[in-house]
Amino acid sequence: MEPAFPKDGRRRVVIENVTPQIQAGRYAVKRTVGERVTVEADIFADGHDTLSAIVKYRKAAGGTPAVPEAWQEVPMTPAGNDRWSAEFSVTELVDLIFTVEAWVDHFKSWRADLQKRLKAGQDVSVDLQMGANLLEKAGQQVGVQAAACSGDTLKRELQQAAEQLSRRAEEIRSGKAASALDEELAALMARYPDRSLATVYERELRVQVDRERARFGAWYELFPRSFGGLKGCVEQLPRLARMGFDVLYLPPIHPIGKSFRKGKNNRVTSEPGEPGSPWAIGSEEGGHKAVHPELGTLDDFRRLVDEAKKFGIEIALDIAFQCAPDHPYVREHPGWFRHRPDGTIQYAENPPKKYQDIVPFHFECDDWRGLWTELKSIFEFWIGQGVTIFRVDNPHTKTFPFWEWCLNGLKAEHPGLIFLSEAFTRPKVMFNLAKLGFTQSYNYFPWRNTKDELETYLTELTQSEVADFLRPNLWPNTPDILTQFLQTDGRAGFAIRFVLAATLGASYGIYGPAFELCENVPRGPGEEEYLNSEKYEVRNWDLRSPQSLEEMITRVNRVRREHRALQSNCHLKFHRTDNPDLIAYTKSTADWSDTILVIVNLSPHYRHSGWLELPLEEFGLDPSRAYQMHDLLADSRYLWKGGRNYIELNPIFTPAHIFQLRRYIRTERDFDYFM
Repeated sequence: MEPAFPKDGRRRVVIENVTPQIQAGRYAVKRTVGERVTVEADIFADGHDTLSAIVKYRKAAGGTPAVPEAWQEVPMTPAGNDRWSAEFSVTELVDLIFTVEAWVDHFKSWRADLQKRLKAGQDVSVDLQMGANLLEKAGQQVGVQAAACSGDTLKRELQQAAEQLSRRAEEIRSGKAASALDEELAALMARYPDRSLATVYERELRVQVDRERARFGAWYELFPRSFGGLKGCVEQLPRLARMGFDVLYLPPIHPIGKSFRKGKNNRVTSEPGEPGSPWAIGSEEGGHKAVHPELGTLDDFRRLVDEAKKFGIEIALDIAFQCAPDHPYVREHPGWFRHRPDGTIQYAENPPKKYQDIVPFHFECDDWRGLWTELKSIFEFWIGQGVTIFRVDNPHTKTFPFWEWCLNGLKAEHPGLIFLSEAFTRPKVMFNLAKLGFTQSYNYFPWRNTKDELETYLTELTQSEVADFLRPNLWPNTPDILTQFLQTDGRAGFAIRFVLAATLGASYGIYGPAFELCENVPRGPGEEEYLNSEKYEVRNWDLRSPQSLEEMITRVNRVRREHRALQSNCHLKFHRTDNPDLIAYTKSTADWSDTILVIVNLSPHYRHSGWLELPLEEFGLDPSRAYQMHDLLADSRYLWKGGRNYIELNPIFTPAHIFQLRRYIRTERDFDYFM
């Protein structure tokens, strides 16, 4: 039996290895408004003909019935070794579709051959006839397009193009080689190529587009009950705005269960008056759609959201899909929970740890559709109260198909939502959650301390294919995590980790009062839990303490807002120092108009010095001329010359430099510094 013929064996171009794409297009790549998508592909064909290729992109189809937008096209350029490249900008908060199309460009091939023959002094009369035929055919095709066109302006443009191609064909037929090689003609043919035998890449790939806050922002977490409830949070807004925070993140604000309520320092029993963990959600006072009466009312929450907007701050709300044993869901929907042989509901466990105050949902229950619908409605309820950012607790303990269905459905209805995945889990699980729809992700930054660890991990997050789907949000601490580094290295250690988080990542967050005041006492030896953790008790924070890092935090956040280089992870690059305790890296804008150099002493106890090497040519700096380094932390200025310079940092006084690279020129009167 003879093999079947292909659909059209005359399509000669091969398109392979298109990037960016995630798992053969199964998941969308991620960009924010204002960013660019750089598309590359291997494109080749048999023989020596010249090829042309384009990237086609359009808005993802929406509405009912879905009507696709018209394609926009960007020419691709060869990048060597049959690799081609093009890019397009993301300008709106709407998802995009893109693909690649390529064809044998007979006019370009003919033109290139004609140039070679003319240079060799050969007779080109037959070649000119062939070119005239190509133009004639192109003119006929454009004429057909004009006849079929309904738009008056476009129709006139196509008719004019057809007439011009016809005139050029006559000129070339009469032997005018100069006309054949005219650049205007080449541009005209590039606008109206013969793509009848073009190859289109087998997949249409998706770009998930998010707003700027998905890429850049500073988060501050506090427990409302330690600040007098939701009204007390309103009082904190002016201070947080002065410090430069964009997001105020609140742990769950719902009623807390009374059954098996945890006591101070996570004791399995509580004393009278102890508030319990906010993550043990639900009591007779309500569940996930209610506010704990001790914190205030729904009206108080809506006022907090509205007041925060006046300061340029968004409220992020924690969503934890789990229940206290006395949550209304347990009574109204017992089938949503796993039951043990003795008839009791299975509480949460991570052996040997037991969480008797929490019962998890059973995602394999028979009424899984009802469970999914109700959980999605929790998001919808708080969206209705003005929330557009959610931090999701332990999403890796819930079924993956739910997240893909829920998050993508919510984003389709409410563009601009942001979901932060709190999943300190295995890398593949963390990556999968990001692919399924989470906008940002917690990560292993808290435990990356050495120069090699930081450089290797941040390079993976920002320079590998991971950067196309996972946006890291760097947190040096959380209510659950007090790392060994922070426990042992004092105020300087907190300052070091803060500068790293805020400059390595465009998005970062801190568990605010505890970090700001450098609280570093663990519950016990070898543990990463806080002693007297705010998770289980109300704390009274002295924010005016001389131990506070408020001034440094404010200064760094101001630098972040003033310098676009720190508002993206795209151009992070590490640089060589001859001291393993000094880490150095730059972040730059795509056009190099803003370049920030950060140098951090990773040792909180000792002064360290060494030599730094910078590739000046990459920054557009002349190695033979001096340039100014403006330290934005200390507001001091240095003149450097050449790519090798000396650095010394005392962590007690100056744990880091945040330099702005500034070129200078000499004027008639003095030096004039400029970017």
